[in-house]
Order: sequence, then structure tokens, then C-alpha cells
Amino acid sequence: MTQAPFTAPTIRVQRLEGHDPALPLPRYATPGAAGADLCANFLEDRRAEGLVLLPGQRALVPTGLALEIPEGWEVQIRARSGLALKHGIALPNAPGTIDSDYRGPLGVILVNLGEAPFAVAHGDRIAQMVVAPAPQARFAEAADLTETARGQGGFGSTGRG
Repeated sequence: MTQAPFTAPTIRVQRLEGHDPALPLPRYATPGAAGADLCANFLEDRRAEGLVLLPGQRALVPTGLALEIPEGWEVQIRARSGLALKHGIALPNAPGTIDSDYRGPLGVILVNLGEAPFAVAHGDRIAQMVVAPAPQARFAEAADLTETARGQGGFGSTGRG
């Protein structure tokens, strides 16, 4: 079976004033990667110290970037699995969504769910971004809904967990 050709969108990226222009734009670490790595990019007066997240603490970490996402697409911000497993670093709103009409600074909300303080250094890879289609649906009020085998079964209704 032959797949139809897929055209990936172009995400225009603006480097924000005062942030380090030497850090890379988002990039894929491997040819099969779904997420492009994002780096912590602190303003010059914070670069040397970075940021320390105490257990239970959360903070907005700057990337020094703003995005122009084409209409009909979104960027999802997701945790890096290594940081989550080794240090308990997560995104409290994962996945975070960047809408196509947002043009402000791209920041990543990190939370330390681990047991030890975690240092975020300038240039560290802190999250990944996944570009995904995001069509807007139409919503229609209905008096009733079609029946399914699951019906109204909620949390845990399809098995264990």
C-alpha cells in the first residue's frame, strides 16, 4: 500500500532580543524523532546561574523563541522522557498547546516531582515540541447520541486501570 505524500508545515521561528543567538533552533535529535528538542535560553543576567527547581516547585523556563505556526496546525510541548525518569521533571500541563495565532514568547512550564533539587542550566534540552494538525471541529447540538458497545462506561470501564 502506497501512502500519499505528506507535506510538513514550515514553522517560522523568531529569536527574541536579549536571549542567546548561539543556541540552536528546535531540532530533531534523530531521523525518526517525532519531537524537536527545545533548550533553556536565559537572558544574559541569568545565564550563569540558570534555575534550580526544588522538589514540588514549578517555573516557566524561557526558550528565547517565538513561533509562527500555520493555521490548522498546533505545536505540542511535551516532557523529555529521560528527565522524567531520572529526575522527576515533568510538564504540569502536558502536553501544552501552542495555538497557531499565538505570537508571544515560548516558555516551558517545568515541575520537579522528584525528591532532590534539579538545576536547569542555560542551553539544557528541557522539552520537546511536536507539530500536529489541529483542525477546528463543528459542534452540533443533538437530542440523542448513537449507541456503542461501551455506552456510558467511564473511567476503568474497559478493563483494568
